[in-house]
Amino acid sequence: MGDNTNSYDLIIIGGGPAGLTAAIYGGRAKLKTLVINKGTVGGLVNTTREIVNYPGYGQISGSNLMEDFKKQADSFGVEFLRDEVVGTELSPADKIVRTKKGRECMSKAVIIACGSEPRFLNIPGEKRLQGSGVAYCATCDAEFFEGEDVVVVGSGDQAIEEGMYITKFARKVTVIVLHNEGILDCNKVSAERAFQNEKMEFIWNSTIEEVLGEENVTGVKVKNLKTGGSSELACQGVFFFVGMVPSIHFLKESGIEMDKRGYLPVNEMMETNLEGVYAVGDNRVKYLRQVVSAAGDGATAAVAAERYIEELNAFNTNVLQNHKKVLLLFFNVLNNESIEFSTLLEEVNQELLEYYKIVKIDTATKKSLAKKYGIEKTPSVVVLDQGKELKRLNCSSDKEKLEFQLR
Repeated sequence: MGDNTNSYDLIIIGGGPAGLTAAIYGGRAKLKTLVINKGTVGGLVNTTREIVNYPGYGQISGSNLMEDFKKQADSFGVEFLRDEVVGTELSPADKIVRTKKGRECMSKAVIIACGSEPRFLNIPGEKRLQGSGVAYCATCDAEFFEGEDVVVVGSGDQAIEEGMYITKFARKVTVIVLHNEGILDCNKVSAERAFQNEKMEFIWNSTIEEVLGEENVTGVKVKNLKTGGSSELACQGVFFFVGMVPSIHFLKESGIEMDKRGYLPVNEMMETNLEGVYAVGDNRVKYLRQVVSAAGDGATAAVAAERYIEELNAFNTNVLQNHKKVLLLFFNVLNNESIEFSTLLEEVNQELLEYYKIVKIDTATKKSLAKKYGIEKTPSVVVLDQGKELKRLNCSSDKEKLEFQLR
């Protein structure tokens, strides 16, 4: 890709714990690495007041932990760009990432680490009053409701823990819960603390039908799921904590595979269905969404991307830029037939005065190339001329038949 300052080995979209860890590994591997993040580096973790389960730290705030992650990435020469990605071209060749501010960056590999964002219920009044009493982040907005009545929608870990934080400011916090009395979706420790909090109340078997108010929130309409009846509850703020959705809107036309909820499926190397494109953290299909698991994702993807780039560079040098015709030999080092054929191929090529350049691909370690050429068995040989496929050999152990195919 030349010396273009907008050309990189690795672009990481998203600067949360997964993206920052990938950046650390990428920078340490001497890859020219760029992190594009539309907000404050660290993502949603910055809003976490206390983390007590990240190994080695004991107790630390999310923002301080992310600051340490970024400092380490900085020490390895990683570049950061504060901008929003609005489009991509994720072809097997150079990948292009376009930003809202008009910047166009190219790379050999891309790691998608955009995380997730709050899910909207899309009920009447919710979007209209967003920022005027409707909120989704307690750390960001709780202080604006000093001495007022607040409603929290949801009963998972985030809803209950954020609700307890809001009680430090609000006069009262009422939690709207879908389930029967006493049943919350959060962990037991948080549930016990919430039940003991004198400023927290619960409305069971219920949901929100509408957020009330003209210029500011004045209340909510609550529907009882058992009786079907509705009632109004006065309040000055409504916090919604009803789940998250992946922040990957810009990928809709990219050809990348998503599940029915919009998350990105990956394999054990964090590879998506697109060559050289990886997904990590909260925007991928996974069981556990925590800082520690996001960091593990980032490390795995960066190492996989490093090896992919090494393969790509070697392939470009040995195959695409080679002046000789190339015999791309796919073999398995554990397979006797592969080893014997490899020896025979080298012998025949030597007799032909090394007319061909033989490039060996071990399918056990270089799966992406085997997949690219549709190799299903070993040994297999693809004959190339400056990257253009000429033919495929019948990998016969008969020397004369092999010579005939190569002459």
